[in-house]
Amino acid sequence: MRQTLVAGNWKMNGSLEANHQLLKSILEGVEAGVNAKVVVCPSTVYLAQAAETLTGSDVSWGGQNLSPEKSGAFTGEVSADMLLNLKCQYVIVGHSERRALFGESDEVVAEKYAAALAAGLIPILCVGELLEEREAGETETVVARQLDAILEKSGVEALSAGVVAYEPVWAIGTGKTASPQQAQDVHAFIRQRVSEKSASVAEKLQILYGGSVKPDNAVELFAMSDIDGGLIGGASLDAAGFLAICRAG
Repeated sequence: MRQTLVAGNWKMNGSLEANHQLLKSILEGVEAGVNAKVVVCPSTVYLAQAAETLTGSDVSWGGQNLSPEKSGAFTGEVSADMLLNLKCQYVIVGHSERRALFGESDEVVAEKYAAALAAGLIPILCVGELLEEREAGETETVVARQLDAILEKSGVEALSAGVVAYEPVWAIGTGKTASPQQAQDVHAFIRQRVSEKSASVAEKLQILYGGSVKPDNAVELFAMSDIDGGLIGGASLDAAGFLAICRAG
């Protein structure tokens, strides 16, 4: 049985004061009882604050991005070892905003995934299609291409140490959400694609849904057989809402 995982992607939001209250409230809520595994991914500059607040608790934390390079003249970048120094357990890889706004190709994402694994981090691999790609019937083609980049670079066993998050780009921050059945169909496709390489890896693989997940739709989404939790954007900045999503699993 796969455990539900709920990860909050704070994106470029937060302040020391606001984070303190948010982390404190999340921690209190999780300690009061949540079955899901809970992860928060603050901006890099706030990871030390998260580590200080959450160390010893049941809440994990992770980075929003990492460089495929170990060190060197890469101004502004963050390495896997730096994330480990801040006691991160997870790191988001290939988010649609990184792909679209910063030009990350499938190959670059695959390199980042490999770098995370090599360092001992758990990568959360984001895959998903644009609205025009869905309307053109290309959802499975796009998702397969993004997934295959990881399989070709690192092999199917690499997915046994990671997490996949399906995020239809047209549903991120728009208020639009794939219906539970639409999301389930793509999650089932991902699991089947991995199963073609290894049934055992596919069966254990956690596949999260991301795309305007809110307390009022989380229960129905998480009830789907191949949806194992969520990668939560805006709703993760509100402790009550985020905890409600965490309890939905």
